[in-house]
Amino acid sequence: MTEKYVELTASQLAQKVRAGEVSANEVLEAHLEQIRMVDGQPGVIGGDPFAEPDKVHAFITLTAERASQQARAVDAKVSAGQNPGLLAGVPVTIKDIFCVEDTPSTAASKILANYVAPYTATAVERLEQAGAMVLGKVNLDEFTYGSSNESSAYQPATRNPWDTSTVPGGSSGGSAAAVAAYEGPISLGTDTAGSIRLPAAYCGVVGLKPTYGRVSRYGLIAFGSSLDCPGPITRDVTDAALSLQVMAGPDARDATAANVPVPDYLAEMEKGVKGLRIGLSPDYFRITFFNAETGSLEEQALPKEIKDAVTDAAQRLATLGAEIVENIPMPHTKYGIPAYFVISRVEAASNLHRYDGVKYGYRTKKQPENLRDMYRKTRAEAFGPQPKLRILMGMYVSAAQYSEQYYNRALRIRSLIRRDFDEAFGKVDTLLTPSTPGTAFKIGGVYGNSVLMQYADQLLVTGNHAGVPGISIPAGFDDNNLPIGIHFFAGDYREDLLFRASRGYEVATESEAWRTRKPQVISG
Repeated sequence: MTEKYVELTASQLAQKVRAGEVSANEVLEAHLEQIRMVDGQPGVIGGDPFAEPDKVHAFITLTAERASQQARAVDAKVSAGQNPGLLAGVPVTIKDIFCVEDTPSTAASKILANYVAPYTATAVERLEQAGAMVLGKVNLDEFTYGSSNESSAYQPATRNPWDTSTVPGGSSGGSAAAVAAYEGPISLGTDTAGSIRLPAAYCGVVGLKPTYGRVSRYGLIAFGSSLDCPGPITRDVTDAALSLQVMAGPDARDATAANVPVPDYLAEMEKGVKGLRIGLSPDYFRITFFNAETGSLEEQALPKEIKDAVTDAAQRLATLGAEIVENIPMPHTKYGIPAYFVISRVEAASNLHRYDGVKYGYRTKKQPENLRDMYRKTRAEAFGPQPKLRILMGMYVSAAQYSEQYYNRALRIRSLIRRDFDEAFGKVDTLLTPSTPGTAFKIGGVYGNSVLMQYADQLLVTGNHAGVPGISIPAGFDDNNLPIGIHFFAGDYREDLLFRASRGYEVATESEAWRTRKPQVISG
């Protein structure tokens, strides 16, 4: 019975619940049983990072009672002949960077370990209003700072369901792993430099970063306020469109939430790719990185299997009637990570100042000499290495004597990246790119090298700089049976084009043998 329901998509589950074929409570119980089977012990402060190495460890907090109440409410509406919502009886998980009322909201940091949110984030609220059942809060890199999920203060950190010796990606690694391991068909994540799309690629699922402002950030614990985007991780494109349909729209509580009409994404998605102009850029088929030994920028081509996945997708889409436009120049792509290093650290340092041990969260037990000493002791004890690094770097590059050299220059690069996209979308409707420069790496393989880890996001971060939407979708596997992702960019508020292109690829590959593979934690 568990397998019967957990492998269904959100749209399939909601349809069955609305039709009375299955109760929301039955769906909930099936997913709770799946969590008991594959997840293992939840992450805790000071936990053993090596515990239960064959489990997923997606969760920090399981909210079974909250979900049970929501299931009963959905079933009551169905029995009364009322509309239970687009997501009726659909189990969802929430990245623990969102506030959920009466629920621990930790940001995977010791400094918020005792914080219980007094309100619910808009994106979560809209999912619940549509009939979704919140199963719990899932793990992430501390304050979303990382690309592997390893920096969480809550250990054991999440593992990749396809190979539990590898990372799930970050920072929304718990979200992607939970979806891939059939612990819930939808998870709400956030994307600041690729933190939805990279783990989606590593875990073989779909990850959508909407246009900046398309989904309200109210109730989201901020990292980089000009970069953060809430968005869904799902197992197929239809569920991504369905999730955005529910969450998108203006919000009086968030001045950055766009007052732009929300189209019928499900209808737009089925229009097909015929006539779409899909661009390919050579600037997305290589990684440019700084060599600390030589002091110069160096280029490295992407692995052949990554590039082949993109060219194969282009050929399939062309067969369906899309026009493939090659050699779209995106010359400032290579500067995306250096600019992100500066901008995100300045914004992170500013946002982290609120954690001082006075208003909420952790406070040092040591007797301080004065207020400043209390701040210092609290932050030293409760922040992990990544928040501390970001505070130090953010304060440094924004200092008066360095701001022109670093911060203002980074802002100018950001404008040039935006101009690249503006010019590209004058020629094409979408850009087709790789999602990542490689597949999931081994746990401990990169962690501790902040620079090297950040470059995993180089192909995605430009979308955050420009504010444009992007989606990563599965595109097969490498020789180690690890998922490969491909990615589409589109212009502002043109998520409908993303859904058309990615759904077209889904249709073109639906009979491929790789679509039948299941993660290691499921198949053994």
